[in-house]
Amino acid sequence: MAIVTGPYAPGTPCWVDLMVPDQQAALDFYRDLFGWQGEVGPPESGGYALCTLEGRPVAGIMAAMNPDGSTPDPMPPVAWTTYLATSDLDATTAAVTGSGGQVMVPGMDVMTLGRMSVVSDPTGAVVGLWQANDFPGAGIVNEPGAIIWNELNTSDTDAAASFYATTLGISAVTMKGSDGYFSLNVDERAVGGMQALSDAPGVPSHWLTYFAVDDTDSTVDALVRAGGSVLAPPVDMLAGRMAIVQDPQGGVFAVIKAGGPEAG
Repeated sequence: MAIVTGPYAPGTPCWVDLMVPDQQAALDFYRDLFGWQGEVGPPESGGYALCTLEGRPVAGIMAAMNPDGSTPDPMPPVAWTTYLATSDLDATTAAVTGSGGQVMVPGMDVMTLGRMSVVSDPTGAVVGLWQANDFPGAGIVNEPGAIIWNELNTSDTDAAASFYATTLGISAVTMKGSDGYFSLNVDERAVGGMQALSDAPGVPSHWLTYFAVDDTDSTVDALVRAGGSVLAPPVDMLAGRMAIVQDPQGGVFAVIKAGGPEAG
């Protein structure tokens, strides 16, 4: 089991969470799909649900709501958000605007857990930033039911590479044997991937979360039976057998039985 106990190096994906109209339905869906345990949190945390796997935090699920607790109208898009670790949230958030990005949710304290913000890079991909205090992030990775990879799909790889290098010290390196695919490295260690959206016209730039599974095909079958949909059917890739899917409320993610590079 790949256990994480210490802080994540700045620039490393450290957490993912999902915002949905029906929080309980999402908790039930991912419990059945991945074996997560989680329940609606207390009012002081906005009801945020901390999902666990083998007793360790793996992801968050929250209900879509306005700051005053009211229901948004219209509802924001359902999406998984990747969070990148930073040792100085305020400095990183400031660097975002100086490097062509935009701040969507300004820096804020999350009780004693840490500080967070949500930004978009110059190509429009939305990503969270997390400065850990009591909570470093995912406590288990690279195991079935846990995060195994985070991938930036972008309309401009050059602009994105420059942005993440400037703001978080992430370097983009072409992966050997993979045409047009980049490894996103922190201290020469692969922590994620990047590729161009040239083959997907009309799809906005975005970060895609990959969850590890024991069997890609059986997981996809279970997802469909539970009301999810398949956007890209299972296929064998250099990294393993993967599929891109959508939960019943619209959250898009990938599942993979890994047979190649991994990152946490």
